[in-house]
Amino acid sequence: MRKLILLIAIMFTSINIFAQTVYREIDGPDGEKRQLKIQIPRNYEKNVDTMYPVIVVFDGDYLFEPVAGIADYYSYWDEMPDAIIVGINQMKTKSEDFACDEINGLPYDTGADFFEFITFDLFNFIDNNYRTVPFRTIVGHGDSANFLNFYLFQEKPFFSSYISLSPSFTPKMEARLKEQFSDLQNPIYYSLTTAENDRKRSKTSIGALNKSLEAISNDNFDYNYNYYKGKSHYDLVSHALPTAFEKVYKLYKPIDRKEYKEKMLTFDEGTAYDYLVKKYDTIKSLYGLDKQIRINDFNAAEAALKKTEEWEAFKLLGKLAKEEYPESMLGMYYMGVHYENIGEPKKAIKAYQSGFIMNEIGRLTKDDMLHYAELIKADFGIR
Repeated sequence: MRKLILLIAIMFTSINIFAQTVYREIDGPDGEKRQLKIQIPRNYEKNVDTMYPVIVVFDGDYLFEPVAGIADYYSYWDEMPDAIIVGINQMKTKSEDFACDEINGLPYDTGADFFEFITFDLFNFIDNNYRTVPFRTIVGHGDSANFLNFYLFQEKPFFSSYISLSPSFTPKMEARLKEQFSDLQNPIYYSLTTAENDRKRSKTSIGALNKSLEAISNDNFDYNYNYYKGKSHYDLVSHALPTAFEKVYKLYKPIDRKEYKEKMLTFDEGTAYDYLVKKYDTIKSLYGLDKQIRINDFNAAEAALKKTEEWEAFKLLGKLAKEEYPESMLGMYYMGVHYENIGEPKKAIKAYQSGFIMNEIGRLTKDDMLHYAELIKADFGIR
């Protein structure tokens, strides 16, 4: 964790090397111009067919840079998708933006106007000017971490994931959250954070809420709670954000050794091929992203199928590889493995030889294709 935070700190000084930050103004709910910081993903102009999730950051005057830096770092390593990050500067308007009724705790007057400003004005601007998908995340700290909860109470929650950093709750908020999460009809990710040296009132109320939320049994409620020893209301931010993004995008990230052993190899709904297809179907349905299947994940499926000797599934894997990488030899390699292990040596040789004239990919080379073909010839005495 310390190494990650150090890397993020370094990135703050040179973030534009990796992604572009632009500054825009739009009309605010009070008639005044609102300043936005918007981080555009690297290669946005080049990848004209790519769509992006959106991360909204309250308190953008100080919280935008930590969020943008961590998101850029994780997306660089494909641990989360590239995202459009929108920070709202609120240094002069914070108390008005988050105004709530002292009795019922709901957005009131200028607070109600700001609530609608986000869902209508801000997202009309973002969706009309950038290529976005409906998967949206919102991040807040203190008062803004409380305010972001109100978007959960819409008939269909406007955001898909909520990162609440040391919230200062308004009246009745804890009870409302418990009721809402118990009855969720749509998948929601929710991250709640406090720390040992957090503000006393916040720490106490967050701890009590956590006990209630941990008792909720609802498959649509994906909950993450973080408590940091020795950290304060302010420095918990740099610790909580990496964890939150890891949890939000845990189904997106490449297949690692843990996922391979605990999920792919033990998948009870079919073969490793079926697991691979389901993983990317989930990425599409949950995040709204048409993600090309990674070579890393093809390699994981190959290793699992060989381990379980599911040779018929290699034919399906080969067809999938041809769809994903039509000019590469990957598909013909898998077809060769399929034919070789079902007792069709001549077809296997032909598949490997066909792969020889196609583009190399990952660890596969033209020499490999010739080598596999020659091994079969030697084993079966074929000339």
